[in-house]
Amino acid sequence: MISSPGQEAVDAAITSRRSIRAFLDKPVERADIERILEVAARAPSGTNTQPWKVYVLTGQARRRLSDAILAVNADPQQAREHSEEYAYYPREWVSPYIDRRRKVGWDLYSLLGLTRDNKAGMAAQHARNYAFFDAPVGFIFTIDRIMEQGSWLDYGMFLQNIMVAARARGLDTCPQAAFTQYHRVIADQLSLPDNEMVVCGMALGWADMAKVENSLVTEREPVGGFTTFME
Repeated sequence: MISSPGQEAVDAAITSRRSIRAFLDKPVERADIERILEVAARAPSGTNTQPWKVYVLTGQARRRLSDAILAVNADPQQAREHSEEYAYYPREWVSPYIDRRRKVGWDLYSLLGLTRDNKAGMAAQHARNYAFFDAPVGFIFTIDRIMEQGSWLDYGMFLQNIMVAARARGLDTCPQAAFTQYHRVIADQLSLPDNEMVVCGMALGWADMAKVENSLVTEREPVGGFTTFME
């Protein structure tokens, strides 16, 4: 097998990507954000439709959105009035998916010292999503409602490109489906047109590796567990 510095750099950017849940109070240059998005936009899409639309939130704009969502999320009655516009997760969980979901959840909570009976602590940790885990940059991604399932597959490649391009620059990310519950709050705060649907959010910044939650490295199934070679 022949390797090259380029191959190693790409592999390192991919394999070092993790969901980071605590960020340093250190800004990210706008030029870097723009270049990351420019690189990510080379993602393939069916007939070059490029179905992605991105809202980049920093400073007061990021804080306003976070404050608006956190205010609703803190009130159980208000929170119950908000639900996801599309099903990100299966409506009925089965193994091995439910087992992987539970493991990563309890691995994270264990690092944070949260026990199963500490519902308030777990809720507070989940709510940190809405502050983008204190990252200096928050992304909200939307898609035109007329686009179908194929365009959502294309969108995933675009999101992956963002995360890999960020790693290549020493930056970290956390993709966040949690934002979809509050799509109506987001639409109001960002003045989204009616034809745009919230796909997810994402935090971008410099990882605070002094925080224990950032020591979490999730497991991956070996190649033999999900691959069938046929000759």
